[in-house]
Amino acid sequence: MRNFATLFFLSVCLNLNLNAQVVKEPENMPKEWNQTYEPFRIAGNLYYVGTYDLASYLIVTDKGNILINTGTAESLPIIKGNIQKLGFNYKDIKILLLTQAHYDHTGALQDFKTETGAKFYTDKADADVLKTGGKSDYELGKYGVTFKPITPDRTLKDQDKITLGNTTLTLLHHPGHTKGSCSFIFDTKDEKRKYRVLIANMPSIIVDKKFSEVTAYPNIQSDYAYTFGAMKKLDFDLWVASHASQFDLHEKRKEGDPYNPQLFMDKQNYFQSLNNLEKSYLDKIKKDSQDK
Repeated sequence: MRNFATLFFLSVCLNLNLNAQVVKEPENMPKEWNQTYEPFRIAGNLYYVGTYDLASYLIVTDKGNILINTGTAESLPIIKGNIQKLGFNYKDIKILLLTQAHYDHTGALQDFKTETGAKFYTDKADADVLKTGGKSDYELGKYGVTFKPITPDRTLKDQDKITLGNTTLTLLHHPGHTKGSCSFIFDTKDEKRKYRVLIANMPSIIVDKKFSEVTAYPNIQSDYAYTFGAMKKLDFDLWVASHASQFDLHEKRKEGDPYNPQLFMDKQNYFQSLNNLEKSYLDKIKKDSQDK
């Protein structure tokens, strides 16, 4: 009888846990998020394999490949297909990375990890949110579990290195949008020259309430201030971002266009976008102080 009771209790707990982990992405996502887009070579060993707006990046090395960001759950077949179209095997992915722990970038992360056996590395400040499938996020947690929970194989901090084969990336801790938002910077080259590449997570603001009212993220205001300061100091040759719209991909490039890294060497656009986001941040602080 005691054994039966124990088994029954464990069964109930298991069912409760499974029910708690039901994944449901928010409704009414922008159609561009899961619209297909032609994969292409950006520069050197860096390729765009994401959807029309949700950027995913494949870095090809002599020891396997790195995938940064996986879109929503629906993006899985799109990204896999894009990798195949470029002549690569998605199962050659050895490392999975992430710029922010939101469902529009983590949706297919666990599936990629399961199918490829790749190791998943992330900024340590986003690790807890990832383990809860987004439920513990300071803002989007209101939607519940929005992606499959995933446990990192390794957590990273600012300036940590990620090396695979002949490529080394440096993680840049850029918190605010999420507690562990980050960018990556690395060197690549083609037949003509070398490039210093920035994969930027742009620090947009997603809360309407006052910063002082975001009790689940008490350092949010100071984290944004740090990030704006850090991102202004970066030196690079070309840049891309977590969303195609953030670096004007579709204004710069049309499907079928030939290889042209110079399209993404518009540093002025990067700093202008950063200044616009910082202005929104400063305007919010001013408004927060005026509202009673």
